[in-house]
Amino acid sequence: MYTFSSKLRVVAIALIIIGAIGVAYGFMTSHKSLDEVKEMIAHEEAGHHGGGHEANSDTHSVAEAHEGTHDEGADSHAEAGEHHGDEHAKHVQHQLENRPWSALYVAAFFFFMIALGVLAFYAIQFAAQAGWSPVLFRVMEAITAYVLPGALIVLAIAVASGIIGHYNIFIWMDPDMVDPTSEKYDALVAGKSGFLNMTGFIIRGLIFIAGWSLYRHFARKFSIAQDNADDNRNFKKSFRIAAGFLVFYIYTESMMSWDWIMSVDPHWFSTLFGWYVFASMFVSGITVIAMMTMYLKSRGHLPFVNDSHLHDLAKFMFGISIFWTYLWFSQFMLIWYSNIPEEVTYFVTRFQDYQLPFLGMVVMNFVFPLLVLMNSDYKRIPWFVVMAGIVILCGHYIDVFNMIMPATVGDRWFIGIPEISSILLFAGLFIFIVFTALTKAPLLAKRNPFIKESEHFHY
Repeated sequence: MYTFSSKLRVVAIALIIIGAIGVAYGFMTSHKSLDEVKEMIAHEEAGHHGGGHEANSDTHSVAEAHEGTHDEGADSHAEAGEHHGDEHAKHVQHQLENRPWSALYVAAFFFFMIALGVLAFYAIQFAAQAGWSPVLFRVMEAITAYVLPGALIVLAIAVASGIIGHYNIFIWMDPDMVDPTSEKYDALVAGKSGFLNMTGFIIRGLIFIAGWSLYRHFARKFSIAQDNADDNRNFKKSFRIAAGFLVFYIYTESMMSWDWIMSVDPHWFSTLFGWYVFASMFVSGITVIAMMTMYLKSRGHLPFVNDSHLHDLAKFMFGISIFWTYLWFSQFMLIWYSNIPEEVTYFVTRFQDYQLPFLGMVVMNFVFPLLVLMNSDYKRIPWFVVMAGIVILCGHYIDVFNMIMPATVGDRWFIGIPEISSILLFAGLFIFIVFTALTKAPLLAKRNPFIKESEHFHY
């Protein structure tokens, strides 16, 4: 049996506390008065256009010569400009208030999607009756312990942002957007209100979470029961429910992607989006399996795991990174090439205001894994796989960041205290839940029918 080391436990709790303090600070400092926002905008504009004063001074005398004949028009123009300035300041004010909510949501979803990706990978191993992976089952089961709390947290943040906050993440939650008498009325959002409404959002979310959690509960139960069984009935049950779950997962993962991610931009849609999110969560989950396996093995656990298991995990990291890139390019290229305004605006926003993270994640999620993990020998070197894994996880965090932030904070994004604190908070929670779950059962699924094949697996 594995024992949760006191040092790791202290690290996890410290991350939670430090992260929670930083998140609270982010929320407290996000509320600025309209005058403070105007002053901030004026300061930014002065910085951008500081060199323009001399260039404009030559036209000043010309403007003075005409000022007597255009007083009335100038007054009305000034009033319109002031009104526009107020509207812009309110918009920026709202973006600044959105930032801590969005940072919290991005980190919450990132760690949840790791656990859900592992749950799908675990089910695939049973459905395929894979012979190489049973020695890793207890690691996968521990990681999937985060699915239930992680999913509930994501759903809670999403709902709270609409009830407690001011629709800081999902603008369609604002009832004024579907009210024809309101100045905020949006015909397109109103047309989707049969699907995009708070009641349906919560009910669908709870159905998703219940299905994922029930599969995890029974798969874990049958796996542990198989350890002391005299036959393979529990394994056969695991096989049947895994096959059924994968059908449920394919549908619910896509719908979850539409609800929890894509509806942040309610005017935009992509038929590839569910698969795109799946690829991101799948490769992130496999990466965490590899890194956790290497950590445990370095501490003297998992003696039955050999270089061939690590090699296969690294192959999956490499292969799914290529798959993610294929989906990313397919979605981007088709939308960019067709240049339909309501579709291409999604990428225009990200390319203009998020160019560094947008292009940077492609390098981190494709170019780096391609170069580092292409060589078969490197896939067997633990520190090499760890290095690749860290870059892949950072790249997919930025991927989630790019999916959420442009719609909520616009060009006011930054990787600062709210973002880093949110990562620390959920990293600590993830470590605490996963390693606690690891102590609940032996690290080897000893009566699995394929366990001997897995222990002697060589490639």
